[in-house]
Amino acid sequence: MVEVGKTIVAESVFSNAFVCDLTACKGACCIEGDSGAPLSDDECAVLESIQAAVDPYLNDEGRAALAREGAWVTDVDGEKVTPLVSPGGACAYVVFDDRGTALCAIEQAHRDGAVSFKKPLSCHLYPIRVTRYRSYDALNYHRWSVCAPACQLGESLKVPIYKFLKEPLIRAYGETWYAELSEVGEFINNSPDAV
Repeated sequence: MVEVGKTIVAESVFSNAFVCDLTACKGACCIEGDSGAPLSDDECAVLESIQAAVDPYLNDEGRAALAREGAWVTDVDGEKVTPLVSPGGACAYVVFDDRGTALCAIEQAHRDGAVSFKKPLSCHLYPIRVTRYRSYDALNYHRWSVCAPACQLGESLKVPIYKFLKEPLIRAYGETWYAELSEVGEFINNSPDAV
C-alpha cells in the first residue's frame, strides 16, 4: 500500500493494466452481481433529484424497478446502492444498445446535457473500490472475471489502472492529488524491480 494524500492506494492500482473493452464484455459489470452500485449520501440525493430528467432514457424494466424501489436502496450489507431490476439482475439504470451492450441511462442523459451528474462515482472508478475510514480512504483493485477482456486490452496497450482511471480519480480527489499519484506510479513502474 502507498500513501497519497489522505488515501492509501494498493500497489496493484499501479502495477496492473486495465482498459474497458465493452465490445468484449458487453458491460457485464452493470448486469451481474448481487447488489447495485455503491452510493454516497450525496449521490442518493442527486439520484432522487434527477429522476424525472433520467426517466426518458430508461427502459421499461428499469423504470418499473425505480417506481417500485425508489432512486436508491439499502442492500443486505446496509450499504446504499442503485436498485436492481430483480434480485441478482441488472442495475435499474442500465439500458442496452442495438448490439446488446449495457450502457448507463444516467450517463446518456449527461451526454445529452439533460443532467450535470455523470454517473455514480463507484461506477466511474471501477475497477477501483474505495473503502472509507475515519481519517483516510483505501483504494483497492477489485478483480472480477467479467473484466478479463479489460485486463487483456490494458496489457496490450500498456495502460495501468491509475492512468485508465485518470478522469474519475481527479473527480474524486482532485488534480493535485492525481499529480502526486502519477509521480508514485511512474516511480513504481520505472523502478528496476518493476514487474
